[in-house]
Amino acid sequence: MPHAGASWQPREHPATQPHEYIRGGTTKILTLFHPATGQVRLQPAARGTHAVLHPWLRERLSAILTALPVPQAALDPAVTRAAWTGWQAGLTRPFTLPADLPPLRLLLVWDNLAGHKTPDLVLWLCAHGVMPLDTPVGGSWLNMAESIERVLKRRALDGQHPHSPDEIGCWFEQTARSWNEQPTPFVWNGKRRQRRRRSGGDRTHRLGGSGACTYRPLRRSRAIEASECQFPRQTTHQCPSIKSLFFDTWRSVWNISTC
Repeated sequence: MPHAGASWQPREHPATQPHEYIRGGTTKILTLFHPATGQVRLQPAARGTHAVLHPWLRERLSAILTALPVPQAALDPAVTRAAWTGWQAGLTRPFTLPADLPPLRLLLVWDNLAGHKTPDLVLWLCAHGVMPLDTPVGGSWLNMAESIERVLKRRALDGQHPHSPDEIGCWFEQTARSWNEQPTPFVWNGKRRQRRRRSGGDRTHRLGGSGACTYRPLRRSRAIEASECQFPRQTTHQCPSIKSLFFDTWRSVWNISTC
């Protein structure tokens, strides 16, 4: 069944840009999303290199960990290690955990990229009680940050004509601040929830970009005609994402994504 989109095009004839079109630049949006509360943290960046992503990630995760309750150290180190290894069950290529592990406080879900597996970053995460979990290859739909990025991109850029990458980043930040004033929590739309929906016991609203859904529908902007979006010098965007976190009394999951 066809779904509403920005434009309709005949098969094998995608939309094209006019000959005056010049790509004016790109910007990346680093996104850190907590689905249990709907809170999103993002940062525009000209590039998504390790020198940009890793310091930003350490800074934001440190602030999140500071706000969490201080965990009580387990008397038995084997109990602490079991909490970590339990999240590696079923992984085809689990990384080697350090010998000394603090109590597990946070689960960090992100894409399976080489930049997410650098030894210094992984060791820093483990030392601070953060368990990194990679989505499988071709499994970005498991990352709920993909869905929030689609929502923010639509609200920030639909019908707009950005003139610079900085303008795109500014619009994303403004949209994220407005979203955080009344955030919408996301929940996972797994097989169990789908069975409840078929039986009429679960009324949720599916989202694009990932397997996430919400309990109440999100406001959508009006459809934009293709002619309204054509601009002779249009700036495009890329979204590096840093994806989802689920908070618990002693552990949380955040999803990280860079799109």
